[in-house]
Amino acid sequence: MRAAAFAEPGGPEALKVMELPAPQAGPGQVRVRVRAAGVQPFDAAVRAGWLPPYLPDLPYPRVPGNEFAGVVDQVGPGVTGVAAGDEVLGFSRLFAYAECVVAPATDVAPKPAGVPWEVAGGLTAAVQTAELAIDGIGLADGETLLVHGAAGAVGTAAVQIARRRGATVIGTAREANHDHLRSLGAVPVVYGEGLADRVRALAPGGVDAALDGAGGHALEVSLELVADRRRVVTLVEHGKAGRLGVRVVQGERTAERLGRYAALYAEGAFAFPVRRAYPLEDAAGAHREIETGHGRGKVVLTI
Repeated sequence: MRAAAFAEPGGPEALKVMELPAPQAGPGQVRVRVRAAGVQPFDAAVRAGWLPPYLPDLPYPRVPGNEFAGVVDQVGPGVTGVAAGDEVLGFSRLFAYAECVVAPATDVAPKPAGVPWEVAGGLTAAVQTAELAIDGIGLADGETLLVHGAAGAVGTAAVQIARRRGATVIGTAREANHDHLRSLGAVPVVYGEGLADRVRALAPGGVDAALDGAGGHALEVSLELVADRRRVVTLVEHGKAGRLGVRVVQGERTAERLGRYAALYAEGAFAFPVRRAYPLEDAAGAHREIETGHGRGKVVLTI
């Protein structure tokens, strides 16, 4: 099978299309012929040499990617409720930048017919991260949430989830993305000097919680505006979180959550823009996009 993999850590150019043995579905697993795979900063960190603690000794070549959509083509022993030919979307630890990926059958959900492959392949990280973050801060009806990086994939999901829970959302983004945020029900505000004062003007009753998808000055503003630091979640400043007393995202991804938001998208009740889709052969370009781009929406690979 073809896979976008790397033989040693490096920049985006380390990713090459390689021929690798196709994985086989074991007990409780399914194999999926991948149609699209999401691209995340997590994948760029893996490509640069970092490995999550649950994969300490992964040999080379390594295949990034932990969200995907495709067609089941192999079902392992003991699997029920999933069959060959089913269209699914799901998540894995790594290995999704490939023509085939193996995952536990419990980690895939049916793909509704109304969800394009590119959306399905990139949905997992955004909706799972956003809902876990909002659950962690206990956002309630009538509260005000500040979302930094609100036009990105996680931010776009977080705005909509918070609005569905009855919260007012103030979202930071470049001015070019403000109409997008308004369409989601958020109140947009530009980044930069004076941000805290601009947010205060928009939220005279105060800000109850914050989701930091930008780091740096954005996190500083969150700490200035939110009284209870346990109600600030950072997606990027993990090294500072413990010292500052703020949260990082915790909790498990679930197929139930993924399927729920896929169904909402199919019903027209949830927006999820794809910024750009790259062919597998240009995985390096997709990585450059997430490392240097500031546009709205998700970056995906099509396979």
